[in-house]
Amino acid sequence: MKAIWTGAVGFGLVNIPVKIYSAIESSQLDLDMLDKNDLSHIRFVRTNENTGKEVKNENIVKGYKYDDRYVILEDEDFERANAKKNKLIEVTDFVKIEEIDPIYYENAYYLEPEKSGKRAYLLFREALLKTGKVGVATFVMRSKENLAVLRPTEKLIILHRLHFSEEIRSSGELDIPEDSEMKGKELQMAITLIEQITGEFDISKFKNTYAEQLMQVIEEKAKGIQKSTPQLKIVNSKSQDLMEQLKASLEMKRKKAS
Repeated sequence: MKAIWTGAVGFGLVNIPVKIYSAIESSQLDLDMLDKNDLSHIRFVRTNENTGKEVKNENIVKGYKYDDRYVILEDEDFERANAKKNKLIEVTDFVKIEEIDPIYYENAYYLEPEKSGKRAYLLFREALLKTGKVGVATFVMRSKENLAVLRPTEKLIILHRLHFSEEIRSSGELDIPEDSEMKGKELQMAITLIEQITGEFDISKFKNTYAEQLMQVIEEKAKGIQKSTPQLKIVNSKSQDLMEQLKASLEMKRKKAS
């Protein structure tokens, strides 16, 4: 794996030199975009809007429009804005992880200590495990400030990047029913169905089967095999059908168990 950020974790006066590695990789198929006329690759080219000519990466700069003119920003300008946040994952709070609403989670990364920071890394990880807490921190990566939590596992520390509160959209405009009109029997049967299907969460049971099925379609098309597309019709259930559907669901679960 290749590190995507190098700096340090800081809590109190302790600094732990670390590297950040992405913990996530895509399981989607890598599809190319092609011209349907001759199957040539589609290229995305950065062009000058005035000349229409391609601009090479080394000639592209970042700018902010200020009073009808652009102020060009160099790498050192980002460092000058806050050198500390560019190089330090600063832990400012410690909380219980269950206090953080899952809606705030954005991405996950592995933290690896530099050789000189291994002892401090182990100390920090063990202290987090013993207290049952996670560290809340801020840092800058790719010219963007990030909010994060540092979560310990038995082996390493994982950094979870979080959304800031202002990035979460309000649900106030959604048409969500406020009052429950569920009858006692319907509610009890729904609870029974949930309890029947309840078990311990095992992530290994869940696979990206769509990618596998899409690959099968690709292989069939490559061999000249054409199959009809199945039609799936979504039926909106009437409220009076709920009881029958719950009964059928419970019966189906019993048959599978037997």
